[in-house]
Amino acid sequence: MGYSSTHFKSINPYNEEIVCEVPMHTKEEARQIVQNSQEAYINEWINTNYEQRAKLLNAVAKEMKDNLDYYALPMTEEMGKPINEARGEVNKAAWAAEHYASFAEEYLKTEYIESDATESYVQYLPLGVTLGVLPWNAPFWLAFRYLAPALMSGNTCIMKHDSHTPLCALRIVEAFTKVGFPTNVVQNLMVGHSLLEDVIRHEYVMGVSLTGSSKAGAAVGAIAGSEIKPVVLELGGSDPAIILADTQDLEKAADVVVLSRYINAGQSCIAAKRIIVEEPIYEKFIDLLKERFEKLKLGDPKDESTIIGPIARRELVEEMHEQVDKSVAAGARLVLGGQRLDDMQGFFFPVTILADVEPGMVVSCQETFGPIASIIKVKDEEEAIKIANATDYGLGGSVWTGDVEKGKKLASRIVTGQVSINGIVKSDPRLPSGGVKKSGLGKELGPHGIKMFVNTQQVWVGPVKS
Repeated sequence: MGYSSTHFKSINPYNEEIVCEVPMHTKEEARQIVQNSQEAYINEWINTNYEQRAKLLNAVAKEMKDNLDYYALPMTEEMGKPINEARGEVNKAAWAAEHYASFAEEYLKTEYIESDATESYVQYLPLGVTLGVLPWNAPFWLAFRYLAPALMSGNTCIMKHDSHTPLCALRIVEAFTKVGFPTNVVQNLMVGHSLLEDVIRHEYVMGVSLTGSSKAGAAVGAIAGSEIKPVVLELGGSDPAIILADTQDLEKAADVVVLSRYINAGQSCIAAKRIIVEEPIYEKFIDLLKERFEKLKLGDPKDESTIIGPIARRELVEEMHEQVDKSVAAGARLVLGGQRLDDMQGFFFPVTILADVEPGMVVSCQETFGPIASIIKVKDEEEAIKIANATDYGLGGSVWTGDVEKGKKLASRIVTGQVSINGIVKSDPRLPSGGVKKSGLGKELGPHGIKMFVNTQQVWVGPVKS
């Protein structure tokens, strides 16, 4: 499964049938792909303006929205995303394309700054060839989060998509080809870890974006750093959701926490994973979560009524069972789930609630990449903040409170790249996203993300002002 020494191969996690098998590129083919990207940049893409790029990117968005299931079904088949979620992801990817088509020129407009020069300004210029190393859990959205700003800023793009979602990668490039994007401006690279270093070190690759594990980020970041190349890393998370006793609508808070845990079967970096609840409402909130989790339907991801599909791979299911078993052995209270679903077709993990979780337990220390809710009791907001920050990760977090001003103050004390107050943590093309600590570095999306792979060039025009 994934890739051998010769092929990328995807396996349907619901029925275990082969979905797609694609030959891997050789070292020579990989270097030719980079060469082609450089030639496309020099000979064509660098000579386009914002209007031309926007027209093409909007056409890609329209192509995907007009043929929604054609682009959504590969996600359902390759990594088990329920079909309704898959359609939503294609639409969100299209939104990213449309957003940058509309706002890239404004985000990158020349800035005039007073100095001793007759005229001085900062302009944002493309770098050239960029590489996006992408994961399996949101194959379209995370690809377009990289592609849309990089393309609109004038760079060419090479996608090294995950080995478990080759059909998604092929369909993404197909969308660009269908609408007339210049040849080789967006390309797929099918290589394993052994050849990735050679590609990153290639003289024409000018920047690298990776979404993945902290381990992968450390490896890719080290290679890019040794070549002094800019890198954006969006890595793992163990996001806290702090539920304070003064929360006015606990029902809504429970709805959002449950949503955060079941979207994509919990396989999301920015999902709430540690639910930190103030003591006076602790048991009541657990009851609200249990009531909602018990109603969620697991099943065939192609079934329109399915809420939670299978986990992407069998070994991921086993890893979660190990996390839950170790935490229960350490004293966590199993409120719901936890059992093995061996009699169920597909790689399913049961919706699971663990209460009385302590900061040192496995489900609190490690990222839980599935429908597991870990509930931690705290006596007050000070203890809540201390526990929220007691992790190597720092991607996102949320605060639920009836006092919004208090929520804002607490947000500034949570060591994460983004915080939501009385709402779900999510990525949005209009707003920057990115983590701190072992959750990554750099920003994606918004006006900040598009500036990650540009040359911020200062221009000084003489003579000196008298």
